[in-house]
Amino acid sequence: MDHKTIALDGLRHAFDSYMKDLEALSEEAIVKSPGGKARTVADFTFEVMEVNDKLCAMMRGEETGPWPEGWTVAPEHLNSKPALMDAFRAAADRTLAAAESYDEAAMIEPMEGPRGPTTRFQRFQFMSMHTMYHCAQVNYVQCLMGDDAWHWG
Repeated sequence: MDHKTIALDGLRHAFDSYMKDLEALSEEAIVKSPGGKARTVADFTFEVMEVNDKLCAMMRGEETGPWPEGWTVAPEHLNSKPALMDAFRAAADRTLAAAESYDEAAMIEPMEGPRGPTTRFQRFQFMSMHTMYHCAQVNYVQCLMGDDAWHWG
């Protein structure tokens, strides 16, 4: 199996799992801050979208502007379940299209990343891991709201 196939499989799995968990959440669970201090599901979902978009832009050689300082907060228009799900689906499609656009040589070509030398393949693997990290947070919020079902298993 080549690097592109591995990257795409990982991204698809992460995005599909995340979408299934978002679908299972109530509107309240998406915008509620557990304990009044924690970030909302909308906040860390927006972070996943923003990080993936910035990393894809970096791989294309585009200027991304500064990274946010502190915790990422979702813009007000994403504080609803339908808007958040539509935005996440569109962001996932953009990331998958970016991965599709590279051939094997481009996937493993050395490039400079935010923390030193990397490859596009490594960046896409990071995106999969980062998405699943936040998917676990979505699962935790589900449990806090009384839903202990495994929605993507």
